[in-house]
Amino acid sequence: MANKGFLLVFMHPPPAFEEEFNAWYDSEHIPERLSVPGVLTGLRYTHAAGGVPRYLAMYDLEHASVMDSPAYLRVAHENSSPWTRRVTARARVQRFAGEQVYPGHVVTGPTARVQVLRFRGLGKDGIDAVIAGMRSSYEGRPEVRQVRVLLHDNGTDVLGFVEARAPLPDQVELAAFGIAADALDLVGSYAAF
Repeated sequence: MANKGFLLVFMHPPPAFEEEFNAWYDSEHIPERLSVPGVLTGLRYTHAAGGVPRYLAMYDLEHASVMDSPAYLRVAHENSSPWTRRVTARARVQRFAGEQVYPGHVVTGPTARVQVLRFRGLGKDGIDAVIAGMRSSYEGRPEVRQVRVLLHDNGTDVLGFVEARAPLPDQVELAAFGIAADALDLVGSYAAF
């Protein structure tokens, strides 16, 4: 079985634009993406402490190449709707897409919280360290539903994604991540939107 793909998006709209941003996301963007064959989930979150980036969206894909499919390209990039172009031009957007490297086959489910750890510029050598660190730090905890590790298609950025039934501490045991610890540049806790 091939590993699942993903699209994880951080977005931070200006405060005066949040009402329109949320209306667009809920009434146009998520339904549009979920209509694309191979897009399995589309879930939104807001930063639990009100920090930056303010919003997170997670899309699970049947495989990473869904984003290259004709159905996806019909609603993306230069084919985006006028409303999508308006909203994304006014918000800061960071997109990460690629393959789920651990465990490889699960999708995001309904959960109270997610915690995202971002490791920048790691490369292939650091993936095993991130997997080991995520497993030792989060698996087996009663509040944790599942743990995943995602490899961005640039081949150097790795994301840890934890689904939890309750808030998790923002403090990270860096020693658990070995050679990957110095690449950690974001730890964010998000609540279901």
